[in-house]
Amino acid sequence: MLRAETRARARALQMLYAWDLTGRPTMVTVARGMPADGLGRRQRTQASRLAKAVVEDVGALDRDIADAAVNWRFERIGVVERNILRLGLFELMNPELPALVAITEAVKLAHWFAGAKAPGFVNGVLDTLARRLGRL
Repeated sequence: MLRAETRARARALQMLYAWDLTGRPTMVTVARGMPADGLGRRQRTQASRLAKAVVEDVGALDRDIADAAVNWRFERIGVVERNILRLGLFELMNPELPALVAITEAVKLAHWFAGAKAPGFVNGVLDTLARRLGRL
């Protein structure tokens, strides 16, 4: 059984993915289009807040990710991986959440939603960012 926070992060990732692929509508619009999928109201609310916060800071997040993704042009990073990194970096910037939790959760999402090489890539980029932020 997955923790409620993990399920909320997975939903936030799904929302960010939908947002990115549908021309970046408002998160309210994206949330309306998401199925309930057995998530409780609290988890859906948490996911929506998280996705909305990521979108509000997407420019700065993308710049930091591009700087940390050595030998990768940002536009070549897959949509799923890009949004996992956005979510992971946003959570790394929260001093109340341990950095290792933010990285571990992002790597889990990469295992579930992305290709076989994605977990290592996500881990490497977020590790670099965590060190730059002084979190590791």
